[in-house]
Amino acid sequence: MSRVLRASAIMAAGTMVSRVTGFIRSAVLVAALGSAQMGDAYTVANAIPFILFDFLIGGILSSVVVPMIVRRQKSDLDGGRAYEQRLMTVGTITLTLLTVVAVLLARPLIGLYTSDWSPRRIEVAVTLAQFVLPQIAFFGIGALAGAILNTRDRFAAPMWAPVLNNVVMIAVLVLYYLKAGSAGADVGTVSEADLALLGLGTTAGIVVQCLVLMVSLHKVGFRFRPRFDLREAGLGEMVRTGSWTLVYVSVTQLGFLVTTNIASGAGAKAAGAGNTAYAQAFQLFQLPYGIIAVSVITAMLPRMSRSAAEGDLDSIREEFSSGVRLVASLLVPAGLLLMVLGPAVTVMIYSWGNNNPDDAVYIGNVLQVFGLALVPFSIFQLLLRVFYAFGDTRTPVFIGAGNTAVSIALSFLASAVLPARYVVMGLAFALTVSYIAGTGVAWVLASRRVRGLQGRVVAAGLSRMYMAALPAAAAALGVLWLTQELTDLNALSAAIMLAAGGGLGMVLYLVIAHRMRIPEVSSVVGMVAGRVGR
Repeated sequence: MSRVLRASAIMAAGTMVSRVTGFIRSAVLVAALGSAQMGDAYTVANAIPFILFDFLIGGILSSVVVPMIVRRQKSDLDGGRAYEQRLMTVGTITLTLLTVVAVLLARPLIGLYTSDWSPRRIEVAVTLAQFVLPQIAFFGIGALAGAILNTRDRFAAPMWAPVLNNVVMIAVLVLYYLKAGSAGADVGTVSEADLALLGLGTTAGIVVQCLVLMVSLHKVGFRFRPRFDLREAGLGEMVRTGSWTLVYVSVTQLGFLVTTNIASGAGAKAAGAGNTAYAQAFQLFQLPYGIIAVSVITAMLPRMSRSAAEGDLDSIREEFSSGVRLVASLLVPAGLLLMVLGPAVTVMIYSWGNNNPDDAVYIGNVLQVFGLALVPFSIFQLLLRVFYAFGDTRTPVFIGAGNTAVSIALSFLASAVLPARYVVMGLAFALTVSYIAGTGVAWVLASRRVRGLQGRVVAAGLSRMYMAALPAAAAALGVLWLTQELTDLNALSAAIMLAAGGGLGMVLYLVIAHRMRIPEVSSVVGMVAGRVGR
């Protein structure tokens, strides 16, 4: 556990700064664009580059490329350097072609992800998409660089590079707000020059992020030289192995397509309750997951891949079990606190500029529902890495298909029976239920693969963590009630709720968990105390 903890701590520090600057970026974004028509148009347009990247390359990177690089580093005489150069060559060519095609198809792509929008709103989204779609190439090349860095156990740069992206975006959004003013939140009055500033500035942030990763890769000795002897690139193996990943991503993107269309339709009927509300709540929900779980996952996958290659199932079981307990030790209280303090979080962040407090509260209500999903969502992602460590991308497809089927069915049900104002909250609940079910199925299948996942140990640890976290949630709820009795909910009172309720809750949890001798919490407390004492 100590190795995972040390590696995760390095990544978590970078991710923490990235997420904090991401908080500021989100706050400035919603202040500049609002969470209604203009905010929804930008949210959909800016999501498309990441959708296309994930659809064609992103899933293969996480599930196929890292294990393949690890194997070639061990088997090739040059330590896999030529193989890495071939991958970078193929990736650069593919991503460039994909970007050109995507820009040409911007209008039908926007039409695919929207419902019941006015022609002007669609026109604004299409214009923004044409400016932001070049992100695909730079994001993909940066992701390849990050994958190569991870196989060398260099985790810091991929976690810190997004910070510069956020800084660039914050500057662009502030400039946009100062230049456009209230007109910047209205699709009917926003100018073409303002759209160009917003779109090109968004892409510039990704370009900076990519350059940082390439420089870091150069510092560890990688020298990019285009290689066109692609027969040695293992593309056949990558296609065979990655074909299942492509199916998996296709299935999950089908779910996202349904969610986005339903949310866009709801936002057209109830302003402020559409795509932006869902996207911003989901981003905040992923904050603790990104800081804690992603760091552990990134550190675990190369090690589990090596253990799988050596047939060492004991190490995989121990790596997974300790990783789950380490992740849950902080995500359990975080999930409960989100359920209590969600509106306080969003009012503090989003009740500024061109967004009103009521819309900020609504984002918080969606966040409260997402809080239920935090632990099962994170454990589900850890479970998938067990399959990926063995090069098995087929099993996750069937698990993901079941997940998506549950989510789509519940999403359509929410759209049919709920008033437009509550549809996005229903979408968040649909995702929660799907991941609870998916985690159960994935656990059974992964346990069979490695002959047990120390389920009793994990269950006992989670039970004790929830016992320690419930008093923390109750304390935060008490602070919330007292503050609302004394004053209205605004940015200042929300900040007080978070500082007092969230701070008291986390401290209370750490104290109780430490006294209950929950080892994962004791490890975190000991590491922090040691660093503070230096």
